[in-house]
Amino acid sequence: MLACEHWAGAPREGTERMAVTRETFRAGEERAARRVSRLPFGLSWTALALLGIVALAAALRFGNSGAIGQANTYYTAAVEAMLQSWHNFFFVSAEPGGSVSVDKPPVGLWLQAISAYFLGVNGFAVVLPQILAGIGSVLVLFHLVRRSFGSVAGLLAALALAVTPVAIAVERNNTPDATLIFTLLLAAWAFLKAAEAKRLRFLILGAVLVGIGFNIKMMQALLPLPAFYAMYLFGSEQRWWKKILHLGLATAVLVPVALSWAIAVDMTPADQRPYVGSSSSNSEIDLMVGYNGLQRLLGNRSGWSWQSISQIFSRTSSGGATAGAAQPDGQSAPSAPGQMQPPSGQSGADGRQGRAGQGGFPGGGQGFPGGQGGPGGGGMGGGNMFGTGNPGVLRLFQSGLAAQVSWMLPFGLIALAAMATAAWRRDQIVLRRGVILWGGWLLTCVVFFSVAGFFHQYYLAMLGAPLAAVVAIGAVWMWRLYRQSGRLAAALLAGAAAVTLAYQVYAVNMYGSLSWWVVPAVALAALGAVLLVAGLFVDGRRLPQAAFALIVLGLLVIPGVWSGLTTAYANTSGAMTQAYSGQSGQGGPGGMGRDGGRRDGAWSSGQQPSAPTQGDAAQSGGKQSLVAYLQERTQDVKYLLVVPSSQAGAEYVLQTGRPVLYAGGFSGSDPVIDAEGLAKLVAQGDVRYVLWGGDRGGPGGGSSGITSYLQSSCTVVTDANVDISGARGGPGGGASTLYACGVS
Repeated sequence: MLACEHWAGAPREGTERMAVTRETFRAGEERAARRVSRLPFGLSWTALALLGIVALAAALRFGNSGAIGQANTYYTAAVEAMLQSWHNFFFVSAEPGGSVSVDKPPVGLWLQAISAYFLGVNGFAVVLPQILAGIGSVLVLFHLVRRSFGSVAGLLAALALAVTPVAIAVERNNTPDATLIFTLLLAAWAFLKAAEAKRLRFLILGAVLVGIGFNIKMMQALLPLPAFYAMYLFGSEQRWWKKILHLGLATAVLVPVALSWAIAVDMTPADQRPYVGSSSSNSEIDLMVGYNGLQRLLGNRSGWSWQSISQIFSRTSSGGATAGAAQPDGQSAPSAPGQMQPPSGQSGADGRQGRAGQGGFPGGGQGFPGGQGGPGGGGMGGGNMFGTGNPGVLRLFQSGLAAQVSWMLPFGLIALAAMATAAWRRDQIVLRRGVILWGGWLLTCVVFFSVAGFFHQYYLAMLGAPLAAVVAIGAVWMWRLYRQSGRLAAALLAGAAAVTLAYQVYAVNMYGSLSWWVVPAVALAALGAVLLVAGLFVDGRRLPQAAFALIVLGLLVIPGVWSGLTTAYANTSGAMTQAYSGQSGQGGPGGMGRDGGRRDGAWSSGQQPSAPTQGDAAQSGGKQSLVAYLQERTQDVKYLLVVPSSQAGAEYVLQTGRPVLYAGGFSGSDPVIDAEGLAKLVAQGDVRYVLWGGDRGGPGGGSSGITSYLQSSCTVVTDANVDISGARGGPGGGASTLYACGVS
């Protein structure tokens, strides 16, 4: 195939084919540089274009920042808790009392806590690390693609990532996916450098970075790892035994780095740390393998235990449904006894817990007795969970997921298939590395998300960087092939563009958003195709270059506009964690199961947030009156309130900065505490008020026992000065009751 040199200097048909090497790339860049006039202050046109792309990326991510609100309150409340003690910081406690941790490893939330330390606990502060990571990813991807395939490919990759709708959505939220992707791009650089330089130290660095990524979002960090290893194995010009040995050493480094925090947590006595949220046995390893591992693939969300692994695979192999199925005995595994008591601290005049004197690790704290798990939920079906559509080959092209990242996917897959036919030639080592690295990463994600049973739309941000790279490399490669081979390559480039543009128009119409701005996309691509054909009969570079530019711009118009809509129509509560889904998109979440709530704040496909109503204002006023009532009467009590779940309590943590006991973890299913443990806290004077109820009756971990205890031993608060109409006592958001316990 043609050399990987600067596209403006590519040879015409009939010239000698050149191998893709670093030397030919640099030679092409030097020839191009001599032809390009320099701008003031020493800037090149490449640098100016990159600045424009970065400015566009920043505008899409920082724009409409008022819509961020408090972001995802589950994680924002955790940041508030983490700033109150080193203990909470290390264990990523979900609330200041340290009763339960969030369901993610710590690194992403640590960065958010550092940002909030300087900027205060607010939505912008916790989202800022993700925005910066997203902009950084654009720059890193430019560098990675440019160093092997030239400036035009690098700029195109950066632009494609900058206008990827799901990337914008996830980087404007405090879920840590953007931080993970940035870390994995740095790891890709290290693996690529190791293959080029034949240096073990870069391979080890890449393994360390993947291990750090694992401590951002666990198993999700491993999606590109097969591509990283394969690229080194088939793209490094060393002896096979040496490459295998190096990969073995890298793995020996990766595993302990990845598992270091989880092992540290599990080795800590259960009564000296929070309960591990969303785990079935109070273990980070259990969380890693179960809820954040196999359950994502198989869709089983009703409960997890090591004993259930064989049952899941036996049901899968026999064709039985695993998604949403309850444990055979209807019970979730009981937790290990003991949860740490919250660190003590005096309340200030405003009712917020003081942070001074809470910096140590409390030892030997009296734990909360673990409650028995409740019956399994009705379950979420493996299909259309959270509006992600049914598993299948075309899943990414259907309404549940198409708006997120699939706009350029047809072009990327066609280009990848075409490049793969040439990448295995001995003189195409650079192209081979690119195809394996970016194509392997992309295909792994495409396959996984086509068959996975449990994920949210915004997880598709994992496809953004590799798809952008494949599109950019493939477009430039096809253009070079066109300059060399003529008609066949012209048909390939025009055909890939036509299929992609046709799908984009179909997708826009599928979401009910067909509008005038589709016309420029079609016009630009059509004009580019005409010039592409004309270039076959006219000598010179300008006409083919114009054709290439028009086709590329035409393909980026629709995803670019969709990205702007993603920013403009962001959810006013800051929980918008998927791309804009059109005016009349269809679909929605499946049935409710173990974690019935929307942990990640995702909207159902086609569902866009509406403006606040008078009812919303009334609910807000009710919450304020409840907070004032509790603050006045709990200054001598550790816990402001006990609630069934974080969904019911995170807002109170953010309003007061005080401990709020999540009796059932995130959604009410974790056995954080049972009736006996609650009674003990009441007797110790640590708990006085409990907000309980909701349309699903509280958490599954001993909820009936707690309900019975409240009804028999506590008093319903009927004070006219407190309004709980806007308060949520349970995961479902139904009617709730405020109980006073231990009050004479």
